[in-house]
Amino acid sequence: MTTSVAKTRPTQTAGTITRGTSAAGRLGALGRAEVTLLVRNRTALSVALFFPVLMVVVAKSTLEEMDLGKVGMNVGEAMVTGGIGMVLLLVVHLNLVSAYVARREELVLKRLRTGELSDREILIGTALPAAGLAVAQCAVLMAAGIAFLDVGAPARPDLLIAGIGAGLVVLTALAAVTAAVTRTVESAQITTMPMFMLSVGGSGLLIPLEMMPDTVASVCELLPMTGITTLVRAGWLGGADGGDVTTAAVTALVWAGISVFAVQRWFRWEPRR
Repeated sequence: MTTSVAKTRPTQTAGTITRGTSAAGRLGALGRAEVTLLVRNRTALSVALFFPVLMVVVAKSTLEEMDLGKVGMNVGEAMVTGGIGMVLLLVVHLNLVSAYVARREELVLKRLRTGELSDREILIGTALPAAGLAVAQCAVLMAAGIAFLDVGAPARPDLLIAGIGAGLVVLTALAAVTAAVTRTVESAQITTMPMFMLSVGGSGLLIPLEMMPDTVASVCELLPMTGITTLVRAGWLGGADGGDVTTAAVTALVWAGISVFAVQRWFRWEPRR
C-alpha cells in the first residue's frame, strides 16, 4: 500500500541545512530537500498523486449502493468529504512512514541532529512536502466536487479547515509513531495496514457512522480519523449538532496529544539493529 523511498546519500539532505539560520529558514531548507527527494522518487510521487484519486473513484460504486439520503448526504458529498480524509491518510500517513524510516536507516536523521535543527524541526521539516501535497490535493478535490458533482460550497469553512489541519497534525505524528516500530521501508507496507484498514472501514471515510449499528458506531467514534472526518463533514455540509462537533474536536486533540507523547517517548533516530 505504501511506496518505497529511493535510497539517497545522507549528506544530500543534511548538507542543505546551513548554520546561523532561523527556525523558519531551517524548516524551509529541509522541506526543499525533501521535495527534491520526493520528485526524484517517481514511484512515491505517482502513488501520492494518483492513488487517492483511484480510491475515491472506487468508493463511488460502494456509495451508490447506500441510501445516503437517510444521513443527509448525496453520493457527491460523501465522495468529496470521504475523499479529503482518504487524501490525508494516503498522502500524509502512508508516505511519511516510508520517508521517516528511509531517512533513519540512511543515517540522515542522526546527522541532522548534530546540527542546529531541533528534533521537532526535523520531523516537521520532513513532513512539509507531504502536508503541502495533501492540502493541494484536497483543494483540487473540493473544486472538482463543486464543479462536476452535485455538491454545494462548504457551509462552515472554519470547521473544514480545522478538520484538515487536525488531520495533518494527527497523521504526521502517527506516521512517526508507526515508523518507530517499522524496521525497513519495505515493511512499512505491513505496519501501515492496520491504520489504513481501520480508518477506511470505521472512521466514516467509506461508510458514514450514522449507517452503522449504534454499538459499532460508538467504538468507531474513538478511532484517530473519526474526529477528523466528522469535522470535515460538518464543515462541508453544515447542520451538525454542537455536541457532535465538540466531541469530534476533543477526539482529534486527544489523539494528537497521545501521538506527540508517543513520538517523544519512542521515536527512533538511529537504525534498528
